[in-house]
Amino acid sequence: MTDMMIGLSGVGILLLLMALRVPIAVSLGVVSLGGIVALRGVDPALGMLRAMPYEFGASWTLSAVPMFLLMGAFAYHSGLTRLLYDAARLWLMRVPGGLALATNFGSAGFAAVSGSSMATTASMGRLAIPEMLRYGYDRGLATGTVAASGTLGALIPPSILFIIYGWYTEQSISKLFLAGVIPGLLTAVFFASMIVIRCWLNPKLAPQRHEQVSWAERMASLRAVWPLPLLVLGVLGSIYGGVASPTEAGALGAAMTLAIALLQRRLPWRAFCASLAEALRTTASIFFIAIGAVMLTRFLAMAGLSTGLVELVTSMDMTVAWALLALVLVYLVLGMFLDPLGVMLLTLPVFLPVFHALNMDLIWIGVLVVKLIEVGLLTPPVGMNVYVVKSVVGDQVALGTVFKGLLWFLLCEALLLLLLSSFPQLALWLPNLVS
Repeated sequence: MTDMMIGLSGVGILLLLMALRVPIAVSLGVVSLGGIVALRGVDPALGMLRAMPYEFGASWTLSAVPMFLLMGAFAYHSGLTRLLYDAARLWLMRVPGGLALATNFGSAGFAAVSGSSMATTASMGRLAIPEMLRYGYDRGLATGTVAASGTLGALIPPSILFIIYGWYTEQSISKLFLAGVIPGLLTAVFFASMIVIRCWLNPKLAPQRHEQVSWAERMASLRAVWPLPLLVLGVLGSIYGGVASPTEAGALGAAMTLAIALLQRRLPWRAFCASLAEALRTTASIFFIAIGAVMLTRFLAMAGLSTGLVELVTSMDMTVAWALLALVLVYLVLGMFLDPLGVMLLTLPVFLPVFHALNMDLIWIGVLVVKLIEVGLLTPPVGMNVYVVKSVVGDQVALGTVFKGLLWFLLCEALLLLLLSSFPQLALWLPNLVS
């Protein structure tokens, strides 16, 4: 059997294992290790298995991942999420769909200190869904808003997905963070506009609240969230001011969040331990999948699949438009079944040579990839954010109701994808200002 046939067989086995619901990290590792044994023998495969986890874990760039996760965990367990939501609620309660709007913009604010979509969804879901249901909001609107706005954690910096993408593709993480700002804000604005229009046309979706709130209370709610702009300024300002690398900024952000929480006496010992455990669990999960993806890249390169794919693209005269269409289709299909990080790390070894061959801007592609991952977090049958919401609401809301509530948000996502594909400068304008 030729090397190319072994490579293709490995890809087929990988797809079969995933169809059988074998964990993505295990599937990647087993196929890669078995393929390298078939190509080079047992000793080279075992040598790579010994060296790869250490080489990966020792990456200076990737040490930003646990730091930003720890920053988000400290922010949540110290009550910053609650303060953000309360402030947004007091300011937006008079607008049609005010609680849903508060959830949307509260999620955007928490995303700026979290970096994780599912963490943002879980945090806001515990606060916002009971509140919206208590005031008679449509169940689909309430749960759909939380699931959709939670995806803002993938785009608004600091984004864990951008860190992993930048490390894998050797792109500037600082530029990727900047590239996500406008698309992230546009997403929040699109969601908010859709919510207001729907609730204005159909007030039954979100019954108006008649609570009297003074301006003094509104201003007090803003004073309570003063740590958020300070954290954003400290993290992003240190990166773009040339004071710190993204990795150092992650450590600075975690330290600042911890210091603020301790000064405000909002982080008891139990919450501190819970924050550490949460960050460790998520980091281990991310790294396990990523190590398997790196092994798959080595296997595909040894089998000659990467080179063969580039030659195929060259011979077919594939255009950028066709490459983008293939990217969208693959991510939409895989996003229905796999977790977001698994989708990205499974597909990048295949798509990256094509992007290089077509001279496509990898910063722009990174934004499109993360935006497509956002969509995958919301689509059935395995929309991860939907199941996070379902775990919060339990039997109060049926799973089908949550998916139905997301249809309007998915329409917004489709429009945004079209805009970002047609106008790359929406993502590239800010990064180009600092290049």
